[in-house]
Amino acid sequence: MGIRQLISQQEVEQKSDEDKQYITEDIEQLSTDSSIDASSNVFADPEIANYYSSIYENSQYECRHLFDPDFTWTRKEEKRVIKKNDWYVTFWTFLMFTALDFDRSNISQALSDNMLENLNLTTNDYNTANTINLVCFLAAELPSQLISKKIGADVWIPTQMCLWSIVSVCQASMTTKSGFYATRALLGALQGGFICDVCLWMSYFFTSKELPFRLSLFYIANPMTSVWSSLLSFGLLKIKTGGLMNQSWRWLFLVEGLFTLLIGIMSFLKMPPSPAQTKAWYRKKGWYTDREEKIVVNRVLRDDPTKGDMHNRQPVSPKELLKTLLDYDLLPIYIVRFLGDIGSSPVSTYMTLTLRKLGFSTYKTNALSIPYNVLSVITMLLAGYFSEIVNQRSLIIMGTPIWILACLFPLRFWPGSQVNTWGTYALLTVLLGHAPIWPLSISWCSANSNSVRTRAVSAAMVNIYSQAAGIVSANIYRTPDKPLYHKGNDALIGIAFGTIAACLFTKFYYIYRNKQKDKIWNAFTEEEKLRYTIETTDDGNKRLDFRFVH
Repeated sequence: MGIRQLISQQEVEQKSDEDKQYITEDIEQLSTDSSIDASSNVFADPEIANYYSSIYENSQYECRHLFDPDFTWTRKEEKRVIKKNDWYVTFWTFLMFTALDFDRSNISQALSDNMLENLNLTTNDYNTANTINLVCFLAAELPSQLISKKIGADVWIPTQMCLWSIVSVCQASMTTKSGFYATRALLGALQGGFICDVCLWMSYFFTSKELPFRLSLFYIANPMTSVWSSLLSFGLLKIKTGGLMNQSWRWLFLVEGLFTLLIGIMSFLKMPPSPAQTKAWYRKKGWYTDREEKIVVNRVLRDDPTKGDMHNRQPVSPKELLKTLLDYDLLPIYIVRFLGDIGSSPVSTYMTLTLRKLGFSTYKTNALSIPYNVLSVITMLLAGYFSEIVNQRSLIIMGTPIWILACLFPLRFWPGSQVNTWGTYALLTVLLGHAPIWPLSISWCSANSNSVRTRAVSAAMVNIYSQAAGIVSANIYRTPDKPLYHKGNDALIGIAFGTIAACLFTKFYYIYRNKQKDKIWNAFTEEEKLRYTIETTDDGNKRLDFRFVH
C-alpha cells in the first residue's frame, strides 16, 4: 500500500481543520520517516490485536475507542504530542509536588528561626514528630492509592492537596507539643499516597522508557522547593506583627499553606481522567487534536498493552490486592528503595541545625542550603536522562551510595577538636548533592509491574518502603551522639555498602529471571507463542513474554 493511501481522502475530510493541517504537513514525512517501525507494533498480528481489543472492551477501558492496530504516525507528530504531554502533564505535576514540598519541608526553615525553643521542644521531640509524620504517611500510602483507583486520580489528588493545605495553615497557631504532634500526624496522613497517585496518572500519558526522565523532572520539585522556600524565608522570617504571629516562622506555615490551597483548587481543573478525556466545559478544545489523541493512546498501548486492562475508575479488588502485595519479583526494588532512601537523609534532616551550631545566622543558614539542592537537581536530571538513554536502573542507582560513601568517610573521621566551619559546610554540600533515587526506583517499579493493577499497588508499596526508611533515618542521629554524630555516620556507611550490594543483587536477579523466561519461551514454536499470548492465565510480570528491566 502506498504511503499516501494510509490516510485516505475520506479520512482527511472527516477530521477537524487543525487535524487536516497536521495530516497535510506530515504525509510527505511518512514516506521518509525512519522512526516508523512496524516490527515494534505488538498488535501487528491480528489475533493478538483482537485478543487485547476484547480485554479493553471487557474492562471498559476509557480510551478503547481510540485503539487502532493499523494506525501510523510520524516522528514529527510524536514529538509534538510528547511536547504537549510535558507541558500539560509533567509541568503541572511538578507544580503540585512543589506545593506538597512547601508544606512538608518548610519545617526546616522554621527550625532555623528557633521554632523548637518557642514551643519548648527538644531535638528528640523533633525526632518523635518526624517519626509520627512518617508512620502516618506510610499508613496512608496504600489506602490512598486504592481510593485514587476507585474515584480517579483527577479527583482524589486535588482533594488531598486542599485538605492538607488547611492543616498546614493551622500550624501557624501551634503552641504546644501535642499540637505539633497532631499537625505532623495529619499532614502525613493526608499527604501519604500523593506521589504514587501522581506517578500512576503520569503513566497514562508516557511510555515506560520516557517515564524515568519525566519523573526526574517531577522530583526536582523536592530540592528546588527547598531553594525557593529558603529564598522566601528571607522575607517571611522578618515579619513580626506582635502577639502570637510575632514569631516569624508561623508566617511560613500560613503563607505557604495558602499557596498549596490555591494549587489544589486549580488542580481540579488541570487534571483530566485520561488522554481521551481532556475536553471539558471549561476546556472545550482539550489538549490534543483528534489525531494527536489517537497517537497518545496507541503509542502508550504499543509500549505496554496492559495499560488498558483496567478502567481508570475501576477499584483493585481484595484478591488482586493480596496477589500484588505478594509479588516477590518486585521485592528487590523495594529493598533498594528502603536502603537508598536512608542514604544521607539524617544529614539532610539536621542540616539547618548543624549550620546553626557551626555559628551561622538564621538567614545565612537558609541561604547555605541552596547550593546542595541545586547540585541535587543537576545530578538527578542527569541520572534520569542517562537511565532513559542506556535503559539501566541498577547501575545508575548504585552511583548514589558510592557518592555518599566518598563523602561520609571524611565526614566520619573529621577531627572533632579542629572543626573547620567552611570545610565542613563544603563537605556536607557535596554529600547532599547526590542524585536521589526516588524517580528511578518508582519508574522501575512501574516498568516491572506490567499491569495497571500491579502498577497501582507497587507504586504505593515502593513509597511505603521509602517512608519506612524515613522512620529509620529519623532515629539514626541521636542527642547523646551530637555534635559530630560518629555512631550515626558509622551506621550510614554500613547502609551505603548495603545499598550497593542490593543494587548488584537486584540486577543479577532480574537477569536470572529473564533467562528463565527465555529458556521456556524460546522452546515454543511460533504457533505455541501465539496460543500462549492469547490463552495464558499468567498476568502482569509473570507472563513469559514479559522481560524485567534491570
